[in-house]
Amino acid sequence: MILFDAFSYALSRGDELGRALGQHLLFVAVALGLGIALCVPLGVLTSRSRAAALTIINTANALRVVPSLAILFLAIPYFGLSFTSSALALTVLALPPILINTDAAFRSIPAAVKEAAYGMGMTNRQVLWRIEVPLALPVIVAGIRTATVEVIASATLAAFIGGGGLGIYITRGFALFDNSILLVGAISVALLALIAEVGMGRLERLVRVPA
Repeated sequence: MILFDAFSYALSRGDELGRALGQHLLFVAVALGLGIALCVPLGVLTSRSRAAALTIINTANALRVVPSLAILFLAIPYFGLSFTSSALALTVLALPPILINTDAAFRSIPAAVKEAAYGMGMTNRQVLWRIEVPLALPVIVAGIRTATVEVIASATLAAFIGGGGLGIYITRGFALFDNSILLVGAISVALLALIAEVGMGRLERLVRVPA
């Protein structure tokens, strides 16, 4: 019965649900875009420099224990109740898995493979793009996959500061003590996370270099 009520509510608010989904996807796209742009180059750097790894990886690990809601409320005094505050909190959440997987991916490339490439006359740039990146890509994508699911789930927090997204149904359901409204948000986020998990899993398999 409660699922039927949730379905009926979603149908009656189709336009609103579409806008909320768009807002949610925008949060995810911005957080992942910034996370990839920052962490892939940093991951390459940390895989090559012990000093950089100690500083950057430890900082990333420290960020993992900070709740996203805490980051969100810390950002509010500087950016207000805005899209920026929500996007910043979600970007911080996306950083650690992408960075750590990128670092691990480049560290795991056998030295003999790179030596063979240099022996063939390849430059550092050619070795990076033709040898290292293809071999590291599946592990990097695995990190992005983890970050994607975490960000999709945590983007519901944006609704707590009026940022929109599918979390509006969760906050509305709590406020009205109506579980059917709450389920509209919860089920939508769960389905979105499941689709992302399956899609990124397929992408990970596609970019895997044949043995």
